[in-house]
Amino acid sequence: MLFGILGETRAWHDDGSEVPLGGPARRALLALLLVRPGEVVSADRLAEEIDPAAGLSAHAVQSQVSRLRAALGSAAAIERAGAGYRIVVAADAVDAGRFERLADQGRAALRDGDAHRAAALLREALGLWRGSALAEVAGTETAYAVAVRLEELRLGALEDRFEAALRLGEHRTVAAELRELVGRHPLRERLAALLMRALSASGGQAEALVVFEESRRHLADELGADPSPELAALHRELLDTGTVPAIAAPPAQLTSFVGRDDDAAETAELLRVARLVTLVGPGGVGKTRLAVEVAARNAADTGAGEVCFVELAPLSDGATPAQALLGALGLRESGLHVDGSRTPLDRLVAALSDRLLLIVLDNCEHLVDATAELAARLLAACPRLRILATSREPLGIIGESLQQVGPLDEDAAARLFTDRAAAVRRGPTADPALVRRICAAVDGLPLAIELTAARLRTLEIHDLAERLDDRLAIAARGTRAADQRHRTLRSVVAWGWELLSEPERQAARRFAVLAGGATAEAAAQVCDTDAETLESLADKSFLQAARGRYRMLETIRAYAAEQLAAAGERDVAERAHTGYVRQLLRTADPHLRKAEQLDWLPLLAAEHDNVLTALRRTIAAGEVETALELLASASTYLWIRGTAASVAPDAAALLAAIGDRSAIADPTAVGDRAGVRDRHTVGAPQGVRDPASAGGAVPAGAVPPAGLGEEYAVCTLLAAPGSAGMPVWQQHRAAAERALAAAWPGDRPGRYPAALLVWMMRNAGQTALQQRQSAFELVSAQRDCPEPWARAVARYVSGFGPLGAGDREAAEREFAQAGEGFDALGDRWGAALVLDLLAGVAAGRGDRARAIALTERALALTEELGALEDAADLLVNRGDQLAADDLPAARADYARAAELAVRAGSADGLGAALRGQADLALAEGDAAAAERLYTEALERIDPHWIKALGNRVRALAGLARVAEENGDRAGARTHYRRAAESAAAVGPSAPDVLRVLGLPDALVEAVSQG
Repeated sequence: MLFGILGETRAWHDDGSEVPLGGPARRALLALLLVRPGEVVSADRLAEEIDPAAGLSAHAVQSQVSRLRAALGSAAAIERAGAGYRIVVAADAVDAGRFERLADQGRAALRDGDAHRAAALLREALGLWRGSALAEVAGTETAYAVAVRLEELRLGALEDRFEAALRLGEHRTVAAELRELVGRHPLRERLAALLMRALSASGGQAEALVVFEESRRHLADELGADPSPELAALHRELLDTGTVPAIAAPPAQLTSFVGRDDDAAETAELLRVARLVTLVGPGGVGKTRLAVEVAARNAADTGAGEVCFVELAPLSDGATPAQALLGALGLRESGLHVDGSRTPLDRLVAALSDRLLLIVLDNCEHLVDATAELAARLLAACPRLRILATSREPLGIIGESLQQVGPLDEDAAARLFTDRAAAVRRGPTADPALVRRICAAVDGLPLAIELTAARLRTLEIHDLAERLDDRLAIAARGTRAADQRHRTLRSVVAWGWELLSEPERQAARRFAVLAGGATAEAAAQVCDTDAETLESLADKSFLQAARGRYRMLETIRAYAAEQLAAAGERDVAERAHTGYVRQLLRTADPHLRKAEQLDWLPLLAAEHDNVLTALRRTIAAGEVETALELLASASTYLWIRGTAASVAPDAAALLAAIGDRSAIADPTAVGDRAGVRDRHTVGAPQGVRDPASAGGAVPAGAVPPAGLGEEYAVCTLLAAPGSAGMPVWQQHRAAAERALAAAWPGDRPGRYPAALLVWMMRNAGQTALQQRQSAFELVSAQRDCPEPWARAVARYVSGFGPLGAGDREAAEREFAQAGEGFDALGDRWGAALVLDLLAGVAAGRGDRARAIALTERALALTEELGALEDAADLLVNRGDQLAADDLPAARADYARAAELAVRAGSADGLGAALRGQADLALAEGDAAAAERLYTEALERIDPHWIKALGNRVRALAGLARVAEENGDRAGARTHYRRAAESAAAVGPSAPDVLRVLGLPDALVEAVSQG
């Protein structure tokens, strides 16, 4: 018999059935005896504490004891001992005893470094709790101290479990729970430290620092104490470390790992000798679960210091595995200046070239060629990298080791079924022969076993076996090949599907249109269902719930998609999905330019796959207007988060579709919002026409749809990132500018103010002065616009004119007003850009202290946005100021900048840091080291990107100074000439551009003279 005091007092027979204990007096009696099993509790104490309000007579106590003995039977002895009673049971028969044993074992495993075993033991220990310890008698003298002790042990076990979870990379999973516990226990420093670590590992360093400040304040106000040395040390570590992107950990597993220990060990051994291992097998055989287990158990053994899990299943044909891996690594495709020339693959190579990492590429079969190309390139360029892939077919590249994953053997299948059955239905152990028969019927396929075991919620096991026999006609089958196993799994899914209620089936089939899962709210809206139905589908294993989202396994999703088509509901579900995505983007957009942007960015990042799916579906269906609205509504999120390159092919395809539409016959319909005004939060008067429409024809492919001119301009910006997008840019730029000018005439707002900033950034790198000037005039014309973010952008852009002309005072006034505008809104993107420029102006007039202070403010904002590339750039800028009188501090900044640039995959950022290190070497008289570092810097700096121009010119000028020190005047002139040629690439205003980029006047003069 088992007893429970961790919650309401209860008892169970060995078969799991509950013992009827009777009323509250008898439960209180049993609880008091179980406080310390085997110890005597006096009858007087029992009489007083069973019913504190009225008390009991000795006779009444004896009567309650007799009734309790009768209820418990011979399984537990209640003995009379002297003047009291005691219960004789083993410590492990009481849940409190088992909890203490398991918690101690979990803590020991944690000390031994076995986080996986520790997590399992602690989950089991904490799972014994059903409420407050000794709930009925916690206030009594007998139980109070023990109840307090057990609650303290519970908190300690929770802390240990969180520690194990953090070591396993589950920081996102535990952050919300930790935040709640810290709120309930604000003086518990270990909880605060765990929350700080979880937030920091998730990219929330700023939030982690806030937690420390709140903890410090609570300690001071309530205890008059300072934070412990351990908590203070963690605080310093966070301050020193800066923002490091959180990589996608393997998905949290809510069930135990059963039946694959040998496979896990064999796969881990393969990873020790091979850098690419592919788990190959049919759907539902457990490849993903095995990969997760291998990654969790053996990352350290295989030499990989980190694990990055990449889910490829949600990717459609338009996406690439490189972009998915970049996202899983927490890396951006561009910095806050948006434009850049590096491809996702370039960034990955730069970020992983010397990184110790195990990458898990899950579900590669629909992207085999692209995944194989990615793996081959990364393994060739990144010698410390290992890849574990799962696929239904091999990747087929040199060096690949294959691990076939087949069905479970008889014993393992039976263990898995028994384990999952126990989770859904408590009771006596099923007949082993019957369990084996069921497992054989489903071919030992893990997914089929889990789906079948889930049916035990509503079916007895004998009934389950009979129905399964009928469904699969087991007696008629012999040995099965892989295709027959696939039919078996399909039959199990179909059988489970038929047992669902009609509302459950509708929700399940409509869920198939969601990519990458969904929150309960989103799933309810798209699937036209309720939370209870979604929970029921999760209980029956048709959905999986983890980290606040529902997801559907691909095998089930494929079947659900077939059912969706058969039910004739695909159009309805897809429209609902598109509607949900469109409304989400519209709702989020204005918040992304305000203080709450940090709340909205992760929400949209979680829905990134859904956004891409809706966008690509509408483009494929020829729904040009809807696709334009989706793309434009997502643009601010894409630019701030640095993922705009992920939609560049889609934007280009959309522009091509616009050009092909024969229905667009009127080239003057550029700025008219008629017909679409009600679809937007921010509107404008109707009837606005392109001011240039009366004259000059535009290319047929450059005519925007009527009423969506601004969306067309945004699409043009997104379709043409970097030099690769130049042909698209050249074709559409003129029409896009006319459309944007019509949408933003200066006296009333358009719909997408972020497009103004990005328009200026995109045009700043153009060779033609006329293009730069027209962009400058368009954006600076918004100085009196009623939209506050647009006004701030106009001030920001207006400052470049006087800055380029050498009027730093006028430039500083414009930039300061821009900064005030962005600060008032709480926008970190614009504020960081302005602070960087203000720091450059201060440095230009020799005010290094102010330049450093402004740079540090910008640095804090970029770290909040997770913009590592920009943080690296700012560290270089600060290093340049510190180098004048604090070489060690400058050296530290350049080193940290190099580290962040590598983590971000920014070759240009690394080049800038190397240039700074070269400057130091030259200042210290080490011309050879300086020459080597300048040369390495130039190898990494993009010669065609204007943002990198300043560092390229500095590096070339540095080589010239090295040549001068070596007496090589001809070489010096050559390097100065190369610097001048690089500057001249931006046109006749090269000196002005160099001043804008922050180069000292003396250096600008030297370069200009060649």
